[in-house]
Amino acid sequence: MSLTVYTYSKCSTCRNAVKWLKDRKVTFIEKPIYTEPPSPAELKRMLAFQGGNLRRLFNTSGIQYRALGLAAKLPGMSEADSLTLLADEGRLVKRPFALGEKFGLVGFDPESWNAQFGK
Repeated sequence: MSLTVYTYSKCSTCRNAVKWLKDRKVTFIEKPIYTEPPSPAELKRMLAFQGGNLRRLFNTSGIQYRALGLAAKLPGMSEADSLTLLADEGRLVKRPFALGEKFGLVGFDPESWNAQFGK
């Protein structure tokens, strides 16, 4: 199984997710979300795994999200514009962002991760 996990080293939730994966001996590639945000193609795949809900891909509690007024703008943005914005600014992407071949998880909820990994 191929798994890429985008994280931010100062994020406790990301550190918890990485520890969770390591404790369960899950093989993954970790990438820094701020300097290497997910590509538009990866974001599009994650969007499909999230049932097309663009808002789920955004870090809605982040400073950039609020500064850009995205709560009001996002409903009127096209999918393409939203994905481009996320690909250009990793701080806007909800983390951790875990993308496998047949699944995608945003945020860290141990129950959801247990269900996905069966561990």
